[in-house]
Amino acid sequence: MSSRPDSDDLPGIAGATGRYREWAAPAPLQGCFGQLWRSDLPVGHNGEVAVLPDGCVDILWRDGRLYAVGPDVVAAHPQLLPGAQVLGARFQPGAAQAWLGVPLDELVGTAVELDAVLGPQARQLAARLNDVGDGDARQRLFAQALAGLPRSTGSRHAVAARVFGQVRAGGHDLAAIGSGLQISTRSLRRLCHEQFGYGPKMLERILRLQRFLALARARPGEGLAGLAADVGYADQSHLSREVRALAGIGAAALCAQWRS
Repeated sequence: MSSRPDSDDLPGIAGATGRYREWAAPAPLQGCFGQLWRSDLPVGHNGEVAVLPDGCVDILWRDGRLYAVGPDVVAAHPQLLPGAQVLGARFQPGAAQAWLGVPLDELVGTAVELDAVLGPQARQLAARLNDVGDGDARQRLFAQALAGLPRSTGSRHAVAARVFGQVRAGGHDLAAIGSGLQISTRSLRRLCHEQFGYGPKMLERILRLQRFLALARARPGEGLAGLAADVGYADQSHLSREVRALAGIGAAALCAQWRS
């Protein structure tokens, strides 16, 4: 794959393009969902948006339809209209597989229309959201309607949630995580494929990228070498290779946009 120059032609990064907000899911949703979020693109934005992999699964409303969006291993590039609004509900780690009823390795890199999972309920919910012209009112209805779905009262896979939390925190050897949870390497790999869509090594890479993004925003004056060392990359070159592989753009360009 040819590299792309760090320029204004690069896609906007989701979460750093337009207005993005997220907040804790209300109590009726907290068994399954961790955060609700909303993204409003600028009216003048024209082009693709890069959604970076984060190890998570979302239910989202966009372009008048509801989707279950599976985990990604590289940045996704949905084509959105200028001024588009997107609403999302992010599953708690370890909750998506039971709610959706399919192993997550079948959903990697895909966005499945929610009516394939819920049938008429999803179509009715999408129609109600489409009838609301005001963005704030649609945002409130989205949360209320999700809370009214029987599946929203589910719970997380406890071991999967612990695995995700320990990998996200960093500083944990995967073998040590399995040993601490009293599961074999093979069982850990199978659990990760079922609950997160890919194996523990890929989950580690993706969550390390997310730690890099969080630290880059928290330390706006820090250079790439310092960030690489503190996040757990071997060196700046390792960071650059991983960012390019997972995000599709250079680390410096990603940092500049993410911090802006």
